[in-house]
Amino acid sequence: MAPSKDQLACVIPGGFTVLSLRFSEDDDHAALHQLCVKEHRVRSESNTDRPLDRTLFVLNVPPYCTQSVLADVFSRFGPIQSVELSDKPGVSESSDSDVSEYFRAARRQCFRVAYIVFSSESGVASAKRHPRSVPLTVSTAGRPVRTGVSKWIQQYSVSLVNSSSLQDAVDQFMRDFDQRKTEEAERLKQAVAQQQEDEEGWVKVTKGSRGAKARPHSEMANQRTLQKEEKKKQRKELLNFYSWQHRNTQKEHIAELRKKFEEDKQKIAALRAQRKFRPF
Repeated sequence: MAPSKDQLACVIPGGFTVLSLRFSEDDDHAALHQLCVKEHRVRSESNTDRPLDRTLFVLNVPPYCTQSVLADVFSRFGPIQSVELSDKPGVSESSDSDVSEYFRAARRQCFRVAYIVFSSESGVASAKRHPRSVPLTVSTAGRPVRTGVSKWIQQYSVSLVNSSSLQDAVDQFMRDFDQRKTEEAERLKQAVAQQQEDEEGWVKVTKGSRGAKARPHSEMANQRTLQKEEKKKQRKELLNFYSWQHRNTQKEHIAELRKKFEEDKQKIAALRAQRKFRPF
C-alpha cells in the first residue's frame, strides 16, 4: 500500500526537507515552527568534526533550542554523536573551546544553524524521510524546557560567578602563560647558541618561521651591521653635499649669463650710436 500524501516528506527547492516543530505536547492547535534539514555535503570544508555521510545540516533553529534540546529532539532518528550550533553556515566555533567559560562573549539570541552528527548514516536518511505532518516536540514531561520567569531565574543563577572558581581559572591561565613564556625564552636561547661563531669564525644561519632567514646573533655580525649603517649614512651625506655644490654652480652660471647679457646690451647700444647712416 502506497503511503498517503500526509505521510510523505516535504522537499523544497535546494534539496531541503521541511520538518515541523512544536514547543510542547499541549500545543496541538498552536502555530508550528518549520525547520529545513539537508545532508551536509560541503567537500571543500576542512572541518573533520562534520563527516559528510553522517552530518545533518539544519536551518532556522529557534533561540530556545540548545544543543541538548536538539540532541533530544533528533535522537528519535538514531544515536547522535555531537551537535554544533553556529550563527552562520560554514563557521566553526570550535576555536573558543580553549577559552575559559568566564571570558567567552555572550551569545546572541537569534535564529541559528545546526550541524547534527549521527553515529550512523541511517540517522540522516531517517530525518530526511520524516513527514511534515508529524511535528517534533521540544518540551516534554521527561525533558521539560524552561520558559518565562523560571527561565530568567535559571539564566540569572547561571550568570553568577563563584569567586573561588574564577580565581582558580585566572591562576591556571597565568600558569599556562608563564609556561609558554619560559618555553619561548628557552627556544630563543637555543637558537642563539646554535648561531654562535665557531673557532674558525663561521656562523651557522638557520631558517626561521615561514622560510625567513634568521640573522646571526653574534658580536662580529652586529659590528658588520653597524659598519654598513655607518657607510650608508656617510654615502647619503656625500650625496647631499654634491647636490648642494651642483645647485651653487648653477646659480653662479645663471649670474654669469645675466652679466654677459647686460654687457651685450651696452655694446649694441654703443654700435647704434656710432653708425653714420641715419635714414630718419
